[in-house]
Amino acid sequence: MSREPNVIYVGKKAPMDYVLGILTGFSGSNAKEVTLKARGQSITTAVDAVEITRHRFLKDLSIGKIAIGTEEMPPREGENRPRMVSTIEITLTKEAKSNEEAKATKEDSSLIKQPKKK
Repeated sequence: MSREPNVIYVGKKAPMDYVLGILTGFSGSNAKEVTLKARGQSITTAVDAVEITRHRFLKDLSIGKIAIGTEEMPPREGENRPRMVSTIEITLTKEAKSNEEAKATKEDSSLIKQPKKK
């Protein structure tokens, strides 16, 4: 777990593990935004996790901000130059339903005919 609130660091786990982290971030603390941070080959996992969450689980989720950059990493053993590694930060925001939308949803559900009980 990160020290920063509602920040998820993406690594080598499966995308569904990070989807669970996103869902937990939004449901647990009444948060309005969650940020995923990834670098290098983990960037694709972060993007997959965001898209899975947006399309399968939280339809009212939107991408607030995407920041890309490059970090300088120390050289590996046997190398003499530092490496440059790509980074990404994806901030997800949950759109709150307005009172009118909530009323419309409630009215729509009341219009559905219930089967008569015998």
